Amino acid sequence: MAHSILIDVENVYLGGKEHHIRTSSGFVSVKVYGDQDKAALITYPDLALNYVSCFQRLFFCPEAASLLLHNFCIYHISPPGHELGAAAICPEDPVPSAEDLADQIVEVLNYFGLGAVMCMGVTAGAYILTLFAMKYRKRVLGLILVSPLCKAPSWTEWFYNKVMSNLLYFYGMCSLVKECLLLRYFSKEVLGNVEVPESDIVIACRKLLDERKTKNILRFLRAINERPDITEGLKTLKCRTLIFVGDSSPFHFEALHMTSKLDRRFSALVEVQACGSLVTEEQPHAMLIPMEYFLMGYGLYRPCYFSDSPRSPLSPSCISPELLSPESMGLKLKPIKTRVSQVSYEKRL
Repeated sequence: MAHSILIDVENVYLGGKEHHIRTSSGFVSVKVYGDQDKAALITYPDLALNYVSCFQRLFFCPEAASLLLHNFCIYHISPPGHELGAAAICPEDPVPSAEDLADQIVEVLNYFGLGAVMCMGVTAGAYILTLFAMKYRKRVLGLILVSPLCKAPSWTEWFYNKVMSNLLYFYGMCSLVKECLLLRYFSKEVLGNVEVPESDIVIACRKLLDERKTKNILRFLRAINERPDITEGLKTLKCRTLIFVGDSSPFHFEALHMTSKLDRRFSALVEVQACGSLVTEEQPHAMLIPMEYFLMGYGLYRPCYFSDSPRSPLSPSCISPELLSPESMGLKLKPIKTRVSQVSYEKRL
């Protein structure tokens, strides 16, 4: 029974319909999966990624897919020119700012006739969605943020991004740019070394990066490298927020800083050991149970046929008791610090 339902979940996700929507900041691609009568979950990926390279392993994790597709219709928003098969954006088109990209999301929601939505974003995408939530609070039910940004770039990040911009401009998606991006996304455990080959997810991501148009990546990189500090605005957020970050992420400190500035009654932090920024691809199972308890606060549950999954590296016994308290089932989700070790996960398998 469970096996046949698994296949149904995969077929739903493998279907989907792509929409190209004209907005005031140019065209944007949105891939829609599931029943549009359900509540909406919108996603936004990190730099140079789209829904395939940023969220595929999360949605192909059967338990996570069943949880999310059972409760939501998924709207994968790609940054302009980042969708599969995208052509190069005309150089004469103005480069949108981070704020323009946040405003673009409202136009997408209006196009589909959506009201308030759940949001899931990774790093640069998490920044765009957080900015969107601050500007349009009534349109956001909650935030699930992975390795998020909230401050303006540090001098180190700004310089790193400028070097990457110059490499992209003069040499395109060369091997050095790909290495810079892979270091942004993944931990050393999956990147490999002289003795250990890189993992399949890194190989797949490397191939997908080859398909991106250089000029399109440059536009998104410029918007993110010129982003303003939105720390003060975090205090105005009242929607519940669940933050994931890998402890090997270059943006680990950013996530901790952001958590410290959010209202403690409405936010929670999950740190994942031996993982980089792209938790959705590197350790998607680590997201399952925290998301389950987070969504319980909205009266949303995973179908019962996956209730005792042996595949998740988290169990109620290794989650902070604060997250399991009755308070956390409503609007008062407390901050937590859950660590998931890759070694312990492999032993469970």
